[in-house]
Amino acid sequence: MKKITQFINPFTDFGFKKLFGEEENKDLLIDFLNTLLPESQQIVTLTYQPTEQNGLTAFDRKAIYDLYCEGAGGSKFIVEMQKAKQTYFKDRAVYYTTFPIQAQAKKGKKSKNPEEENEEWDYKLAPTYMVSVLDFTFEDDPTIPEDTVIYFVNLKDQFNRPFFDKLLYINLEMPRFLKTIPQLLTLQDDWLYILKNLPEMEDVPERFRQGRLAKIFKVADMANLTREERQAYEQSVKQYRDLKNVTDTAFRDGELKGKLEGKIEGKIEGKIEGKIESILNGHEAGLPLEMLVKISKLPEQQVLEIIRQGSKPTK
Repeated sequence: MKKITQFINPFTDFGFKKLFGEEENKDLLIDFLNTLLPESQQIVTLTYQPTEQNGLTAFDRKAIYDLYCEGAGGSKFIVEMQKAKQTYFKDRAVYYTTFPIQAQAKKGKKSKNPEEENEEWDYKLAPTYMVSVLDFTFEDDPTIPEDTVIYFVNLKDQFNRPFFDKLLYINLEMPRFLKTIPQLLTLQDDWLYILKNLPEMEDVPERFRQGRLAKIFKVADMANLTREERQAYEQSVKQYRDLKNVTDTAFRDGELKGKLEGKIEGKIEGKIEGKIESILNGHEAGLPLEMLVKISKLPEQQVLEIIRQGSKPTK
């Protein structure tokens, strides 16, 4: 009987960080990001940075990224795996990118040389990128081809001229990727296929048994996990499924179509959506976690995940 191999789900917190967040697997992250970036902005090296960012004031909520890296030239990369639809996805993405931008401001320091101490910062910024790999379909626009998977978002003026080319949002809608192995033409296709289909694979496809992508399957093979890693992964899978169940039900049948753009149109009903809103509103108002768990009657881990995935940006 042929041995069936199990691979980790990259959309779980554990799976994503196992593939991309460990020093020995940094080459995988670089390879993946380079399939999304233009030739002139390819990454040679990356340094992992703390994923928790503090606001400028005591009232500013902390932002916690899935991954935060810095390129050799100072460029900043936020990489997020979004497991479920979020009411304020765009707001959250913009809010998150403000942290690496503000962090580039030169800090004042005392100096024996008065001229050096008073030297002004010229506001020159390094590029900031936010890559969001979405396990859901974000927008339905009839003017966009159905097979469009990757969306590049940057700042332009009313004449469609680039206004600022150092801030780029890259959104990947993975459910829209429908290619089969014979249809894969590029390295980017290979990566998208693997990320979407890895949990369902029972063996390494012939196409990926040699070359640069073979390492993914070795890292993702559950047989190579320690007992502690397997337990952490199983807990991560449970949280992933619970969150997907809650949010997918809430968004089903277009209940939140208006809210995807931050516009509340009409009365949103539904028991599950009400719980999500209660958790997010309570969190924004500063209610402690214990009270949010009691109000929603959901497990603590699920409440924490809803907060992390759907937190509203500070107004």
